[in-house]
Amino acid sequence: MSYLSLSRAARLAGITRSELQCRIRRGEIQTFEGSIAVEDLLRAFPSTRLDDDSALERVERIKREALPKREETETRLPDAQVLVARLHGLSEGLANRIAELDATKALLDETSERLTGLADLSSSDLPDALDATRDWLVERRRQLDADDTSSNRTRLFVNDTFLRIMAANVKLIPSGHDFFVEGNESILDASVRAGLKMNYGCSSGNCGDCKARVVSGETWRIRDHDYLLSEREKAMGYILTCSHTAVTDLVIEAAEANKVTDLPHQRIRASVRTIDRRSPTLISLQLRTPRTQTLRFMAGQRVQLTLANGESRELPIASCPCNGRNLWFLIRRGADAFSTAIFDTVKQGQNLEIAGPHGTFILTEDTTDPAVFIAFDEGIAPIKSLIEHAISIDMIESFALYWETRQPEGHHESGWCRALRDALGNFEFIPSTGDAPEQIADQIAQGRIDRDRHRFYIAGPAELVGRMISRLTEMGIPEERIASERLED
Repeated sequence: MSYLSLSRAARLAGITRSELQCRIRRGEIQTFEGSIAVEDLLRAFPSTRLDDDSALERVERIKREALPKREETETRLPDAQVLVARLHGLSEGLANRIAELDATKALLDETSERLTGLADLSSSDLPDALDATRDWLVERRRQLDADDTSSNRTRLFVNDTFLRIMAANVKLIPSGHDFFVEGNESILDASVRAGLKMNYGCSSGNCGDCKARVVSGETWRIRDHDYLLSEREKAMGYILTCSHTAVTDLVIEAAEANKVTDLPHQRIRASVRTIDRRSPTLISLQLRTPRTQTLRFMAGQRVQLTLANGESRELPIASCPCNGRNLWFLIRRGADAFSTAIFDTVKQGQNLEIAGPHGTFILTEDTTDPAVFIAFDEGIAPIKSLIEHAISIDMIESFALYWETRQPEGHHESGWCRALRDALGNFEFIPSTGDAPEQIADQIAQGRIDRDRHRFYIAGPAELVGRMISRLTEMGIPEERIASERLED
């Protein structure tokens, strides 16, 4: 029996991984050691056109537009479009031949069993038995020609073969996480894009922190690296994941950061890339790190920003860890020297220091539980980071974002929220202006909330967050299902 990884099965069926996991949790699809049998996939999606993934492509396109771009690692096709078409044709021809071969083998086995039975018959019974065998062969051939299951299986194999050419599936051990490497991207870049936290330092081949051992499969070095592997390491299959791509499906032994203490404390000199004035009192600041230094952090965490004049402030990162070189922050004008400098003197191209990461306001990633995100004012910054990361790992069953603000710029990220709502059938955006935490909690209670399954992530001014938590616990939400980030006023 053939098995598929969850990521590949979801792609072939034209659904998201989170939807597939939801069906598994409901018992509609069985798994074996984290994989799905081809027959079970076809049984669960009998009417799915396995050669038509246009709907999923549309969702992926909108998601790419809604999430931050990583222009230095844009996915590219391995070759021209004509090569793609030819490869798909070859995949289809190969699939047809393999399907015919499998059917022939099965028919030969059945025929062998029947012929063995004929040998024990008497001469008087043999003619009738031969006629019956001939009729059986004719009917069996007719069944094979009309077998829709075989046709579906062949189409699945066509898509799987083509997908293996265009995107290799990489499985990490011991965690069992898997992701796709597309086009010419490195294994490390693909893992970061998928929201995973493999070890790395410079991401350019200098430090060796991204060293991992290839257990099975083939890789290809796409760039030279200064870090030297020992001969023993080479013989054991070690590579630098920042400098290699996947040729075939891979199994890799690699360390991953599972908790905030697994990440190193980093100091990076970054430059101001853009200063976007959302209102007279709010700036969206984008910083860019050097090519050899990518900030490693978990969604929802904070860093300390220090200006050239020594003024500093700790701020939550408002962007996804999948792009650790381009970092976004929301800064409100206040009476402090740091925000005054940001608004009045800091210019594009100036340098500042990033130190961190800090904080434990992170996503619970080992579950598909539905998530409710609640942001008050600038609390949207860490909440935005959490949501973008949740989308990249494609694990959570459903999302709901409640954003309450009384600031003059209003819901300044509403375009991003609408883009996600259009792309994801499981994303809900509920903006409000002037509602108290208790009123928002009442709105949540009116929805279909499972107190034992939903998880809540709350960020904003300390007083509002505290009131929100109190109201949720009064509603019977367990405290362990509530994560919060209380921002400085």
